[in-house]
Amino acid sequence: MNPESANATPAGPTEELPLANSNTVTRAALVSIGAVALVALLTSLLLWQKLTSIQELLARQSTETGVQSVQALASAKQAQELSRETAARVAVYEARLSEIALQRTQLEELMQSLSRSRDENLVVDIESAIRLAQQQAQLTGSVEPMLAAMKSAEQRIARAAQPRLTPLQRAIGRDINRVKSATVSDTSGLLVKLDELVRLADELVLGNAVATIKPVVLVKRSSTNVVTNWWQQSWLVLRDEARGLLRVSRIEQPEAALLSPEQSFFLRENFKLKLLNARLGLLAHQLESARSDLAAASVTLNKYFDASSRKTQTAAGLLQQVQGQMKTLQLPRVDETLAALATAAAGR
Repeated sequence: MNPESANATPAGPTEELPLANSNTVTRAALVSIGAVALVALLTSLLLWQKLTSIQELLARQSTETGVQSVQALASAKQAQELSRETAARVAVYEARLSEIALQRTQLEELMQSLSRSRDENLVVDIESAIRLAQQQAQLTGSVEPMLAAMKSAEQRIARAAQPRLTPLQRAIGRDINRVKSATVSDTSGLLVKLDELVRLADELVLGNAVATIKPVVLVKRSSTNVVTNWWQQSWLVLRDEARGLLRVSRIEQPEAALLSPEQSFFLRENFKLKLLNARLGLLAHQLESARSDLAAASVTLNKYFDASSRKTQTAAGLLQQVQGQMKTLQLPRVDETLAALATAAAGR
C-alpha cells in the first residue's frame, strides 16, 4: 500500500479532477512506453533478422571460403606435384641434353680426327710420291717424273678442299713453275759423248809420236828422181835414212817428249779411266767428282797429246761440250714443297 494514499484524507468533489488527470498521464506514459517497447522489439527483431542473415551470409561465405581453401590446397598440391614432375622432366631433359652435347662433342672430335687422319695420310702419301719422283729424276736425269708427281699432288690437294693444305698447294705450284723454267742437260747425250771420247783415246796422237812416212811419197820420190849411177842412188838412200833418224818438232810440254812407249800405253789407259770415272760419276749423279775427272782428262789431253792432230782437236771439242753441259746438269730442288709438307705434317 502506498504511504501517500494511507495518509490521505478523503477528499471531496473538488479533488477527483486531479486524480483523473494523473491517471490519463499514466496511461499515456504506459502507451508511450509500450510503443517504445514495441518499436524496440520491432527494431530488435529487424536487427536479429539482419544479424541472422549476416550470420548466414558469413556462414555461406565461410563455407565457400573453406571449399575454396580446400580447392586451393588441392590445386596447390597438384601444382606442387606438377612442379615436381616438371623439375624431374627438366632434370631428365638436361641429362639428355648433356649426353647429346657430349655425343656431339665426341662426334665432332671423331670427325676432326678422321679429317686430320685423312689429311695426314694425304700429306704422307704426297711426300712419299715427291721424294720417290725426286730419286727417279736423279737416276734418269729428267724432270718429268718430278713434274708428274707434283701435278698429281696438286690435283689431290684440290680435290681434298682442306683450308689447312692451301699453303702446301701454293708451294707446289711455285715449285712446278720453277722446275718447268729450269734447263737440264740430257744425261744420255752426255754418256754418248763420253763413250765417243773413250773410243777416240786409242786413236789420239801423242805429242812425241814419230811421224810415219807414207809409201806413196816414197814412190813419187823414187819415180821422179831417176838415178843414173850407183853412188847417186846410195846418196839418196843415205839421205832418206838420215831424215828418218833425225826429226825436228815443237813440243809445248817437256813431259810429253820424255814418254817411253810403255808409258804412252799407260797414259792412254789412264786417260780412259778418267773418262770412265766421269761416266760413272754422271750415272751416280756425283757431279763434283765427274767434273774433277773431266778436268783432269782435259789437262792430260792438252799436255800429252798432239794439239795439231785432227782427232785430238775433235776429242778436245767433245770434252769441252761435256764440261759445258755438266754445268746445267743440276736438277732443280723442291725445298719449298718439302718444307710445306713438313709444316702440314706437324699440324701447324
